[in-house]
Amino acid sequence: MKVLYAFQGTGNGHVARAQEIIPILKKYASVDTLISGHQSQLKADFPIDFSHRGISLLYNKKGGISYKKILFQNNYLQAFKTIKNINLSQYDLIINDYEPLTGWASKLRNLNMIELSHQASMSFEETPKPLKKDFFGELILEYYVPSERKIGFHFENYHPQIKKPVIRHKIRNLNPQKKGFYLVYLPSFSDENIFKVLNEIPVEWKVFSKNRLSYERNKNIEFFPVDEVEYLKNFENCDGILCNAGFETPAEALFMDKKLFVIPIHNQYEQECNAAALDLMGVSNSKILCKNEIEKWLNSQLHFKVDYPDDIENILLKDVLAL
Repeated sequence: MKVLYAFQGTGNGHVARAQEIIPILKKYASVDTLISGHQSQLKADFPIDFSHRGISLLYNKKGGISYKKILFQNNYLQAFKTIKNINLSQYDLIINDYEPLTGWASKLRNLNMIELSHQASMSFEETPKPLKKDFFGELILEYYVPSERKIGFHFENYHPQIKKPVIRHKIRNLNPQKKGFYLVYLPSFSDENIFKVLNEIPVEWKVFSKNRLSYERNKNIEFFPVDEVEYLKNFENCDGILCNAGFETPAEALFMDKKLFVIPIHNQYEQECNAAALDLMGVSNSKILCKNEIEKWLNSQLHFKVDYPDDIENILLKDVLAL
């Protein structure tokens, strides 16, 4: 069997999941890899056969989606040309982790594709959503990657076709401890906005920033460039994590038994859905970077226990490859 694993390069979660899934796939099939998107800070540790700039979500300094940047900094003509010209005929199966170019090419040519992504879980009615629906956000989730066959990942098994998170072994192999500091990963916010709020809260913060090229300390805040080794070391030893309401980082924080506070990216409906699901679990969240809410979280004794089994190989064999 020849498989194409196509994944989204916007954000780090898709890359992190691919790091676990691709080595397993290669045990059972001949696998090529394709990535599109240009906003990930996590580097793949496996060969990538095809790379496209694709279409990415872009943000302003205050943590919200910038429609102006999305409109003018994505090359839509090139994306349409890629969808039209990309050759996928040699593959028996296309596994798609929220990658639009191969998603639309597969739909237009009626190819054998299955969507295996967190976003796929949003199509099921049982998945938690905000009370106020976002019409435009729902359209993006439905049509960004058109697919008939879906297996989703989420914080809980809300539907039989929704599986629990894929926790990478780089996380599973850590020895979590609590050494009195808090980790921050808010790539949608500027460093200036983060510093303005967190320097008024007298605890130690370690901020990983896509805007930094070198380490810097300013008062009670340490700023680090995005580096996986340094990040995992601090992830292992922190008391809690302040991050956007993506999927993989909150899931890894819950798995590691860390205190968690999430801020959904403004106008990013998928993250608002994630925040709604986490809110049902009792996880602290806020729509803005708010000093009072963060202090309340720091003083809380909230504790969650999750069970995220290491069962991705069984899912791939039973539900994806059908071997």
